Amino acid sequence: MIKNMFIIQPAGLAHTRYAEIISQEMEESAKARGTGIAKRSPEYLINKMLEGKSIIALTKTGDWAGFCYIEAWGHGKFVANSGLIVAPPFRRSGLAREIKKEIFKLSRKKYPESKIFGLTTGAAVMKINSELGYFPVSYSDLTDDEEFWKGCQSCVNYEILKTKNRQNCICTAMLYVPKNADKKKKELALRMDFGKDLRLFERWTRLKRYVMLNLKKTKNKTLNLF
Repeated sequence: MIKNMFIIQPAGLAHTRYAEIISQEMEESAKARGTGIAKRSPEYLINKMLEGKSIIALTKTGDWAGFCYIEAWGHGKFVANSGLIVAPPFRRSGLAREIKKEIFKLSRKKYPESKIFGLTTGAAVMKINSELGYFPVSYSDLTDDEEFWKGCQSCVNYEILKTKNRQNCICTAMLYVPKNADKKKKELALRMDFGKDLRLFERWTRLKRYVMLNLKKTKNKTLNLF
């Protein structure tokens, strides 16, 4: 069982020594994929660890294996689970799913009334999000906090985001709405038909990437499908 292979826990002071390697891997992963993750400095990641707003996964021998952190926006009305990264030797092991589950639980504990959102280019992450109760939404349904959008400036696709007037990009926006606001879900959802079929997410991400990179003059009506 995957949980028996790793120690997955909230990060703290003892884990700050891993910040440099996590930051480097985030940058290298973004370069290799040619998409998202916005770069985060070691100092930024250390702050998240010290604030109790991150999850880290280690091997039984103490090697870093994975990481994810929480960001709060709009005075806590919105929460993002950001920077999910798994060390190369442990990818495709199921570790990403376990980290996502733990960061989601931590977010619900710290911000029980908040909407939780994510921007991702990865079909596998979209599938995990869907299993947790997220659904695709328009960018306009995310936080309007300027500090959040400034964080996209270090992303390799930032120029696309600017070209689309911050209404769309290669990333897919997904949102989790607390049960006490569940009626809002049907109003916001772009699609509710993904289920848990990874192939649907893979087709979605390929199509969206094609549209964003190749159809520069796509009409807004078409963009709203994504």
